[in-house]
Amino acid sequence: MENQKEVFLFQPRKILVPTDFSEDSNLAFRMALSIAVKYQARIFLLHVISNTVQQSLAGYRLDQSIVDRVLNESIVFSNEKLQEEIDKNQQSGNIKVIPDVRKGQPYEEILKEASERKIDLIVISSHGKTGLQKYFIGSVTEKVMKEAKCPVLLIRS
Repeated sequence: MENQKEVFLFQPRKILVPTDFSEDSNLAFRMALSIAVKYQARIFLLHVISNTVQQSLAGYRLDQSIVDRVLNESIVFSNEKLQEEIDKNQQSGNIKVIPDVRKGQPYEEILKEASERKIDLIVISSHGKTGLQKYFIGSVTEKVMKEAKCPVLLIRS
């Protein structure tokens, strides 16, 4: 036993971390960074702008150019926030973190990103709840866990 090397068959090279910029998501990102350091993996940090934003704006009967401008500003803002998260948490310059922003249903876009990039591991947070809520996982997280084609690491806060 002394001469045996540690054998870990699962060695992720591509890790997807969905974020909503919450502290819980930040915890998942930090966990993904520690895994990435160990296995020299790349991290894909994803934020999804929900369809509900576009649907909410449509309810105001705004000119489409205004809706498009607001959505484009949301994308720019989200990219800036992703870069802030990367800068704030990057412990090692050796880990490549690729930010991405998508529009759509969050769980669908997370699964698409995982499929398109051939992700090995999804690291996702369940939001910290109190009372009865603490016994339930968020609907996005639950759907990702059920439908993902790769392992999902759930980070509880």
